[in-house]
Amino acid sequence: MADERLSRLLAKARRLPLTPGVYIMKNAAGKIIYIGKAKKLQNRVSQYFGTQSRHAEKVRQMVENVEDFDYILCDNEFEALVLECSLIKQNMPKYNILLKDAKGFHYIRVTPPPYTTIKAAKMIKNDGAEYLGPYYSSYVVKRSVDAALKTFKLPQCNKTASDFMKKKGGRPCLNYHIGQCSAPCCNKISRADYDEAAAAAVDFLKKGSTDTVKLLTAQMNEAAERLEFERAARLRDQISALKGMGEKQKVVESSVAEQDIIALANFDEKCCIELFRFRGGLLTDRENFFFDGYDDDSQIRYEFILGFYSGGAEIPRRLTLDGEVTDRELIERFLTEKLDKKVAITVPKKGEQLHLVNMCKENAEEHLAEKLGKRTHSTAALDELKKLLGLKKIPRIIESYDISHTAGDDIVAGMVVFKDGVPFKSGYRKFAIKSLINQDDCAAMAEVVERRILEYKKGEDSYFKTLPDLILLDGGRGQVDAVCAVLAKHEIDLALFGLVKDDKHRTRAVVSTSGEMALKSTRAAYTLAATIQEEVHRFAIGYHRKKRSAKVGSSLTKIDGIGETRAKALLRHFGTIENISHAEIDDILRVKGMNYTAARSLYDHFRKND
Repeated sequence: MADERLSRLLAKARRLPLTPGVYIMKNAAGKIIYIGKAKKLQNRVSQYFGTQSRHAEKVRQMVENVEDFDYILCDNEFEALVLECSLIKQNMPKYNILLKDAKGFHYIRVTPPPYTTIKAAKMIKNDGAEYLGPYYSSYVVKRSVDAALKTFKLPQCNKTASDFMKKKGGRPCLNYHIGQCSAPCCNKISRADYDEAAAAAVDFLKKGSTDTVKLLTAQMNEAAERLEFERAARLRDQISALKGMGEKQKVVESSVAEQDIIALANFDEKCCIELFRFRGGLLTDRENFFFDGYDDDSQIRYEFILGFYSGGAEIPRRLTLDGEVTDRELIERFLTEKLDKKVAITVPKKGEQLHLVNMCKENAEEHLAEKLGKRTHSTAALDELKKLLGLKKIPRIIESYDISHTAGDDIVAGMVVFKDGVPFKSGYRKFAIKSLINQDDCAAMAEVVERRILEYKKGEDSYFKTLPDLILLDGGRGQVDAVCAVLAKHEIDLALFGLVKDDKHRTRAVVSTSGEMALKSTRAAYTLAATIQEEVHRFAIGYHRKKRSAKVGSSLTKIDGIGETRAKALLRHFGTIENISHAEIDDILRVKGMNYTAARSLYDHFRKND
């Protein structure tokens, strides 16, 4: 049935004209589930109903629900973009990125003296307090309130004026000890001094830091003239705090006076877009948005920008992005006509603007990781690795294999597992190579992976019941080709790559059947790949050394008077069998647990062999 539906839709799509227009996807109930625009309708719509393996997960889900589609022809691609935007707002299709047109306002609540308190509020109440605002951004309100409370050492807790008037004394909280609260609840500040600080904080919220610094400076000088040194010192500290706050703001200062910076993070079919607003060269607001589904990054940026700025958001003169956006010139024209001023879209490659974009992207990754309950750096590295290797999905489970031996003796292999970018040690496995007598790393790697696949088919081992999303071999093209043959033999479709090192034994490149891809040491994907390669090498060589040590130890225990305990003591003392073989009886007797009979037996054993 599904094949018949796709064939019917594909045939219909191929009858479309090669002209600009808007296409409207509908489900079985006739409900619109996706709206898009195309420069050539026939080519774009036909892509949806061809090979499904090429699509992102979000697109595959949408296509599975398409029963029919309509279309509207337009004179040009820009007209199609404007119509697309209008239809999306009218119909709110499930698979388009949807944004709410408006958000609630935010306020700052200021209670009357004595003991004024300052809090963020979402609505105005008839409670006798003064409300500053409204403000569009909760970020602006929270940042301003936090700055005012910390600068003027006002309480950040939920205690009220009545609590402060009880004058209980007692032990103040941590904020008092770190200089962020004057502790009125413990009688550490007079009512008059508190109210003066609160009035200055309200003045700061109403007029800004520059005017407040001027006012406080005048008050400080006046207090000094009156020999009120304690008050002058308190005002001096408040001035210093305000100036310091200004210096901190410069950390995120931009030479571009007016711009919005947009960056996104993708992981596990979830997406987060972070937006920084710069006005007057300073960061004035920030927001983040979450979406379901996984799509092409440039298409996500396209849909977000179109939906966000057509929904009433303030349009800046410049949009600075962390990557390319679909139909960039059309979007610039669309925003320019809405603002009636030239709007430019840029993707910085270096300098201050790239630094700000990276900061914005790190925040997007942090918020997405927090929402998914993952580690920030791991999500970023896995997303980057997916794009680098051209994988269909995020490689949440990665297995890596390495072979270890000494000149072909005692050949073993180690397998390590990384789950969501971190070691999953309960999945680690060791293999003693069974099919080889002589050294052949490629054949050894093929044996290990085949044994792993056979365990998967048995389904007895708790970990081996599932297959990984990605296999990374510690080796080059030879190992990759050998394992590819094994996967083909068992009809297993797995992403497979090798990791090769440079002459300094550092991870250099990723190898596939089609060639090498260099890894840049500054990228998160490089760090993850290098960590995996180092971990599997450590695990494999550790197993090999342990096996060789056990083998050597067993040869000593064949000597009369030398048991396992004495064999271990001898190896700890002398380090190697060769050192033991050249030791004199007096030297052997210095080893803990040795007596003359055992020492003589050991000495005679090696001299007899010589």
